[in-house]
Amino acid sequence: MHPEEPPVPEGPGGFAVQLEDFAGPFEVLLSLIAKHELDITRIALATVTDEFLQYVRALHEIGSTRALDEASEFLVVAATLLDLKAARLLPRGEVEDEEDVALLEARDLLFARLLQYKAFKEVAVLLDERMRAESTRLPRSVPLDPEVAAVLPELDWRTTPEQFAAIARSVFVPRPGAPAEVGVDHLHGAAVTVRDEAEILAGLLEDGAPRSFRVLVADAGSTLAVVVRFLALLEMYRDAVLELAQEQPLGELTVRWTGAGTGWTADRLSEDAAGPAAVVAAPDGVPAASGAPA
Repeated sequence: MHPEEPPVPEGPGGFAVQLEDFAGPFEVLLSLIAKHELDITRIALATVTDEFLQYVRALHEIGSTRALDEASEFLVVAATLLDLKAARLLPRGEVEDEEDVALLEARDLLFARLLQYKAFKEVAVLLDERMRAESTRLPRSVPLDPEVAAVLPELDWRTTPEQFAAIARSVFVPRPGAPAEVGVDHLHGAAVTVRDEAEILAGLLEDGAPRSFRVLVADAGSTLAVVVRFLALLEMYRDAVLELAQEQPLGELTVRWTGAGTGWTADRLSEDAAGPAAVVAAPDGVPAASGAPA
């Protein structure tokens, strides 16, 4: 159905359509189609096109410069709506033709293109508003006030890249009077080692009789010696020269020598395990953890 009178330009509102199922701005029509609130198959695109052509003629008559821009936008949207309507008119249900399947899949892409057009349209309106607002502002083109310019002197940069490189190299040059190496004589070394305690344990257990760990550390002179002797016990268990037994959790730990005939000695312990003890006595007498293997 064609309108009897040509549509009149709506001013800032733009192109408006008069259809059987809808009457209002073209942008609202697009929004309803995109939201699936209006069936595209009920829209007579020929009628919409005729009304738009009359709208463009009316713009020319009043001397508006918007005709070319709106015509370009309308061509994009009209082509999208035409493809969308063609896809929607395909029969629903089981579709075996690959061409029909492709058209059905393209339907969603057409909706996405319509939404993309709407987003670009809204962004363009926003940018236009910002451009109009900023067009009334001009940057300051006068020099600084004399009292402000005199606060800091003008920078006279004369340092060369070679001079910067020399400054960087000077960071790694030792300062005069700096010691060649840092002494560690003032640090307290550990008086107990895992290797020494392992030799003590081997001597206590070499007769093959089982003994509790409490008995094995009865002659330890300090908590440090107890801890290091336990570390030695673990090292010897790892070398399979000891057998450990504990009847209940947190109960008495029984140790028995099983290394008879193996020729095992404490010297076979690894260098890390046989090094200084993991615990060094602090100045106040409280053992402080260091980093020994367990």
